[in-house]
Amino acid sequence: MDMRNITKITLAWELYEAGVHKQDIAKCLEVNRDTVRLWIQGVSRYGLLGFLDQYTRAKKGPRRGRQVDPILKRWIWKIREREMHCCGQKIAYFLEREHGVSVSVPKIYEILKEKWVVKSKWKKNQVRGYLPEVSSPREVVEMDTVDFGGLFAFTGIDIYTREVDVMMAPELTAEHGYLFLKRSMQRRFDGHVHLVQTDGGHEFKSTFKQHVGAYCDRHRIARPYKKNEQAHIESFNRSLRKECLGWTKYRLQEQAQCEELVETFLDRYHYHRPHMGIGMKPPLSRG
Repeated sequence: MDMRNITKITLAWELYEAGVHKQDIAKCLEVNRDTVRLWIQGVSRYGLLGFLDQYTRAKKGPRRGRQVDPILKRWIWKIREREMHCCGQKIAYFLEREHGVSVSVPKIYEILKEKWVVKSKWKKNQVRGYLPEVSSPREVVEMDTVDFGGLFAFTGIDIYTREVDVMMAPELTAEHGYLFLKRSMQRRFDGHVHLVQTDGGHEFKSTFKQHVGAYCDRHRIARPYKKNEQAHIESFNRSLRKECLGWTKYRLQEQAQCEELVETFLDRYHYHRPHMGIGMKPPLSRG
């Protein structure tokens, strides 16, 4: 027990009885004004000796941690597994939506650590590149590709709405890049956007480059080795692997199966899965 606090409580009461203002007492004793107020309330109610006795007993021994309802733990673990090991923010979203329970994100991570090793992927002090800023839909669409061995996924995202499109292709060529551009613009991005941004891969040159001007006002090539320039599409590519196709190497004969998996994933991504970048809402709404 820290005897300094016992002495401060006694001095605070003596100064208060002498007519010293609470704010001045707090400044003199180097404690918070609310702390002085609580001390004085306690002494006024129980007397100096009675309050000191209560204060001493309350400070003895370690405090027992609050017990978390086992049912709540099971809900959190179930959501984590069902939603492809999603983050704490998404778990909080589904808890509120499905069970009407509000739990802080730090508490959710505390519960997750009982069952899994949870590590932060954020790296500080990294040099980060240009990140496009948007204020409305169809301003910027980022495009990229993902290598799945014998198959390739062409991916695109509207960085404002987070609406996405994916096309599986047997080859990583500019012709397939153009087919994806044409299909995604017709199917997802209203036919025309202000800026299409890609990396410098050969799949976004030649035929793709000849036709991209018909679907956008400007085509920008992100600089290599600059983090954040393709941050939105890179993040989606990780989700595509983690929540849909995994890190498996697929064969050409499996293209139809992969396309079916992708379409199911896109439906879930657009209408069910909340996105942190747009206020914990799915990118699209059936309503």
